[in-house]
Amino acid sequence: MPYFSVIVPVYNRVDEVRDLLQSLAAQSLHDFEVIIVEDGSTEPCGEVCERYAAQVDLHYYYKENEGRSIARNYGMERASGQYFVFFDSDCVIPPDYFKTLRQELARDYVPCFGGPDAASPDFTDIQKAISFAMTAFLTTGGIRGGKIQMEKFVPRSFNMGYARQVWERVGGFREMFSEDIDMSTRVKQAGFDIRLIREASVYHKRRTSLAKFSRQTYVFGMSRITLKLLYPGSLKLVHTLPALFVIASALMVLLALVWHWWAIVPLAVYALLLWASALWQTRSLKVAVLAVAASFVQLTSYGWGFIKAYVWKILLGHGRDEAQEIAMRKGK
Repeated sequence: MPYFSVIVPVYNRVDEVRDLLQSLAAQSLHDFEVIIVEDGSTEPCGEVCERYAAQVDLHYYYKENEGRSIARNYGMERASGQYFVFFDSDCVIPPDYFKTLRQELARDYVPCFGGPDAASPDFTDIQKAISFAMTAFLTTGGIRGGKIQMEKFVPRSFNMGYARQVWERVGGFREMFSEDIDMSTRVKQAGFDIRLIREASVYHKRRTSLAKFSRQTYVFGMSRITLKLLYPGSLKLVHTLPALFVIASALMVLLALVWHWWAIVPLAVYALLLWASALWQTRSLKVAVLAVAASFVQLTSYGWGFIKAYVWKILLGHGRDEAQEIAMRKGK
C-alpha cells in the first residue's frame, strides 16, 4: 500500500495532465498512488492516463461537474495512502519531490504541510512573469513566495498535503472561494501543526494570459472578504494592500490630470522597483517588462474584487452568496 495518495482534480486540461503525469513517472521515489478525478470535462484525459498507467500507480475517475473541491473530496474517499498530497493539474513536479518530502516528514513529522511554487526554465515568458507577480515580496507582502514568514504561511492546493487522520477529523474541502485557505484554517483550528517545507517545491504554470490571470486574481480578491465573513480575525493589513493600491493609483492619476504629472512619480518608482527586481530574478529584459504588467494586473484585479466584495457583502450587508461561489468554482 502506498504511503502517499496524490489527488488531482481536472477540468478540460489534457495537455497539463500529460505534463504532470510525465513528471510523476520520473520521480526518484515511487511510494505513491495518483488519483485523477475528471470533473465532468468535455475534453477528458482518460486516454492520456491510460498511457501512463504502466509507469505510475494510477487511478482515473470521471464524474459529473460539481467543482474541484468536491472532486478532491471524491478522490480522498477512494485513496488508500496514509498521507494525501494535492496538486493542481497545471503543476510539474521535480524528480526528487517525494524523496525529499518523505525524508522531511521522517526527520520532523507534521500532519499538514505546504510547499512553494516557482517557474520552470522552460515556461513561457508570460508564465514566468505571472509567477513573479504571484511570489514576489513587492507584490504579495511575503504571504506566498519561498521566503515566506512562517506565521503568515497558509498551504495552498497547488502544493499541499495532510495525513489521513486530519481528513477524518476535519473533513474535506468546502466548495467556495479560496477553499484551500479555508481548509488550512480549519486544520489549524482543529489543533494540527502545519509546516512549510521549502524543499518540496513544484513548478506551477498558472494562467497563460494576462486576461485569464486578471479574472483569477479578481476572484482571489472577492474570496478574501468571504474568508473574513467566515473567520472574522483572518483579515490582515497585507490583504488590504491591493485595494489601497487601486485607490492610491486612481488618486495619483486624477491628480496628474488636474494638477501636475509629478503626482504619478510614486507609481512610476514602484514600477521601476518591480522591473529591477524581476530583471534580477529572471535575467530577462522581456520577462521583466511583462512582470511589471502582470504585477499591475494582479494588484488592480485583486484590489477591485476586494473592494467590490467589501462594499456588497459587508457595507451593504448582503453577506455570502454561496450559490454564486459554487457556480464560479465549477470547471475552474
